[in-house]
Amino acid sequence: MSKVSFCQSVRLLQQSKPKMQPLLSSQSHCPDETNCSQKYSVRLMQHQIESAHLGEQINQIILHDSDNETRLPKIAQILGEAFQVDWCTIITTADEQDTAQIVGHWCSNENLTVPQQPLLSSLQQFALASASHLFVFDDVKAAMPNLTAQLPLEVGAILGIPLWCEGKIGGVISFLRAQPYHWSDEEQASALAVATSVAIAITQILQNRLIASLQQQVATSAQYQTLINQITMASRSSLELDRIFQLALSQTAQTLKVDRGCILTLKYADPLFKVRQRQKKIPQAIATVVSEWQGCHADLATNRSSINQFSLSESWLCQQGLLNFPQPIVINSQEKFSQLNHQQETPDVFDVHSWQSLAMLPLENQGTVLGFIVLQHSYAHLWQEDELALLELVSTQISTAIIQSQTLRQVQSLVEERTAQLQRSLEVQAKLYEKTRQQIDQLRQLNQLKDEFVSTMNHELRTPLTSMSLAIRMLRQPGLPTERQAKYLDILEQQCSQEINLINDLLRLQELESHKALLNVETVNLAAQLEHIACLFADKWKDKGLAFTVNLPKTPLLLQTDAESLHRILQELLTNAGKYSEPNSTVIINARHQDNQIVLQLINHGPGIAAEDVTHIFDKFRRGQGVTQQAIQGTGLGLALVKCLVQHIDGAIAVSSTISQSGNSEICFTLTLPLTLNQAQT
Repeated sequence: MSKVSFCQSVRLLQQSKPKMQPLLSSQSHCPDETNCSQKYSVRLMQHQIESAHLGEQINQIILHDSDNETRLPKIAQILGEAFQVDWCTIITTADEQDTAQIVGHWCSNENLTVPQQPLLSSLQQFALASASHLFVFDDVKAAMPNLTAQLPLEVGAILGIPLWCEGKIGGVISFLRAQPYHWSDEEQASALAVATSVAIAITQILQNRLIASLQQQVATSAQYQTLINQITMASRSSLELDRIFQLALSQTAQTLKVDRGCILTLKYADPLFKVRQRQKKIPQAIATVVSEWQGCHADLATNRSSINQFSLSESWLCQQGLLNFPQPIVINSQEKFSQLNHQQETPDVFDVHSWQSLAMLPLENQGTVLGFIVLQHSYAHLWQEDELALLELVSTQISTAIIQSQTLRQVQSLVEERTAQLQRSLEVQAKLYEKTRQQIDQLRQLNQLKDEFVSTMNHELRTPLTSMSLAIRMLRQPGLPTERQAKYLDILEQQCSQEINLINDLLRLQELESHKALLNVETVNLAAQLEHIACLFADKWKDKGLAFTVNLPKTPLLLQTDAESLHRILQELLTNAGKYSEPNSTVIINARHQDNQIVLQLINHGPGIAAEDVTHIFDKFRRGQGVTQQAIQGTGLGLALVKCLVQHIDGAIAVSSTISQSGNSEICFTLTLPLTLNQAQT
């Protein structure tokens, strides 16, 4: 179906303003306009009550039904029965592939066919094309004859509502009728009314799936890490290779749930082979099965006779492993075996005809293949990247154990040298440990910073939204006096402005950090700026009893700078001073010339700044210790924005905190500004 025909076929309705014109226009033909108006009001009220009841039912399902598989089918049933349609389908496009997927459907009759992919794909396209609007087909066959010819079921009419999930269209509710049907404005408005609740349900399901997936990944990573730790500890605590082989093989096989595994070592006929440049030819070597695991037990290869030993020339699989080094041999199904070109029979140790899939990783050291670790499944298995990554780590650990054992046997007379090597190794490990510890501390600090920011943002967003929600509910009360309406509208405007300012601060900070902000250089009279802003804050600080003192030199304070940035810097510093000053104290601003600069000092008295906070006070989202618990408003953006703005106008800022004679701390922000701004920056 072409884009033009689709646009001609779909009747779009704005989500926020359902069309009610047909009902209202019909009143002009009513002989008794009062009667018609009353009937319309009753229908409108009934529609609102029914929509609210549907939303409540959906919310109850969201709250009490924890099964993701049944939640949306139940919602589809409620909606389908309420709208008296033949089908109700909820489709989500929020998965990684963005393909249509039935997550909930309902049929009014068991004999009706469940909607199939062609229709689902079309509904998905309608939702994406209509964005936040409804799409309505009163007669599908007349509007889209090409589409109806491809559908596996007769669909006469469609009413669809796109669902917004986390800022994008995440799905669509579709009401389907087998026969053509005119969807009334009341039905369309009701559908819009319940869309938010359904979107919440879809979002919650997707979040639950994501959480489950992340939990599974964490559990798998922890299991893999435990395995590596066990092998590492075994290789450190024991010099018995057989024990290390047994532990590594059995634990790896059980972790990856394979059916069989073995470890082979290679002994080359030419002992100098390992130091020669490796060529694409097969060397003479004997392969020995040193450990084998099958089912629920591991069996050491103690009898290394003809069964457990074979020549490398007898095994095409081992030859492929050498030729393919350093890449592993990965076979996902029996068909892959036939694709490999081999002329010789495979030893019974591999038995490739009985085992469907195989992963064979080389054990190597400095370019020399020491052997192989082989894992096999009795069924076709697609080896995942994380499984192969784990096997690489295990093979590295086993290789390390082999080299360590060989080295200890060969250099017993060189104890001192070996001790020095081990000492260096321990030093490296200590450095790595210290580095890891430092990184963990940094991560812990970042995590704490994140938690504080989330808590702060939660408060800064939730409080205005709560006030706005309360004001909206009060405005909906019938018969509300005009002055009360104005009061609540003022609350809405004030809280909305607060939210907008928060967003603007974030955007401004991002713009400054990316060095995309422009400079508007002009001559600024700093004295006039300070007098103006002093008047503004004097009114704001009356309730707290704060006084404001500005000490200026007799000479004019003129400088070339960005006036808007300077004003914002002063505003943020004074706002910060007002928050943390003791009641009935005085905020002081001192200004003076210094060479080709102007130095401003803003001093207030209040709780001191902890020494560990001084170095981070200008960091983003960083707030002082305990301010969140003390319910001091703020997001941790103000001083970070000040720092960026000061750098933007080629200035510098510093902070100090000292205990004054009164017992409180004296906090001083020192702002240094150049008299002339470098025009190259503009």
